Amino acid sequence: MAQPLLMALSVAFHNNKDGDKTMQNAFLRSKRKTTVAVAMVGASSLILTGCEAPLNLESVRAVSEQPSKRTDFYQAMASNHQVIVVSGNDGVLLASDDQGDTWKRLPVDAASSFLAMDVCPDNSFIALAFDNHIWHGTADASEWTAHAMPSQEQMMTAACGPDGSWVAAGSFTTVQFSTDQGENWDETSLYEDAIINNLQFVSDEQVIATGEYGLVLRSDDSGMNWEIAGRAPDEFYIHASYFASESEGWVGGLNGFIYHTTDGGESWDQVPTETSAPVFGFIPGAGAVYALADNATVLKLGDAGWRKISESSQPLYLRAGLALPDHRLLVAGGRGLLFDLELPTALAASKD
Repeated sequence: MAQPLLMALSVAFHNNKDGDKTMQNAFLRSKRKTTVAVAMVGASSLILTGCEAPLNLESVRAVSEQPSKRTDFYQAMASNHQVIVVSGNDGVLLASDDQGDTWKRLPVDAASSFLAMDVCPDNSFIALAFDNHIWHGTADASEWTAHAMPSQEQMMTAACGPDGSWVAAGSFTTVQFSTDQGENWDETSLYEDAIINNLQFVSDEQVIATGEYGLVLRSDDSGMNWEIAGRAPDEFYIHASYFASESEGWVGGLNGFIYHTTDGGESWDQVPTETSAPVFGFIPGAGAVYALADNATVLKLGDAGWRKISESSQPLYLRAGLALPDHRLLVAGGRGLLFDLELPTALAASKD
């Protein structure tokens, strides 16, 4: 199987049954190089490895008997501490109001795949769709309204700012932002032929974005103006990024590579990982950081690097997740893979 250089987009292309040729052709014209569909294989029981405290297989609770389907390809997850929402291909939205114990499938009339999600200060949700719409969900996730974005560039990620503003970014280093919940939009660009696929507010006004060619961007005015903050080594294609502060962050991508910065992206050090699978996401937890990868792999950061705490023999990607109370991780990915991973107290609290 070809290496998945852009998992979110490949899933959207693969599952776009309505043939959204306008958006596909616009994206292809921007000279992107590699996309690949997710392997169509079934979920399997997790094989837990590593030198930390062993995990209890009985605590890995599959939810296949619930509204999650094997045709679902999950891309994003967000929580306002009352409701958890998971989004994916073909307009799929799942919601849970009991910390992931049960789920319901939301009847949202979205014709395109969801790529990114976030929670706003008023506890409402935003979800970016592949057809360049932002869907705004109520705090209980019961009602959703679509808002079109004007850009001709393909948007790939979105975030809600501390002031309630919406910011989206994508191809040609284009950023769009709205201060009135999608009624009006402004746009800016660095005019770099690169895709932005990660966007994160790290303070009230500072936003960090990462993407193609190892690009790291920073805005100090909530996303209205941007500058290049640095680049990952060797034009490393950044699939996922997480910044714990304005200075410290991690980026992940192909071959299980994860890089670490302590100066806001100006310089990077590679951190050892116990996987060669592509890394697609990060989960901040209480006193710990986790990474999600292909082959249903979950990694935990320790003093010696990133160690595997779960793994599957099947090539099913993990992309989105949340750290839940009681030392649990809720993770989601390809082929309807959605499960709750309970961490023994010693593992959750340890640094190694």
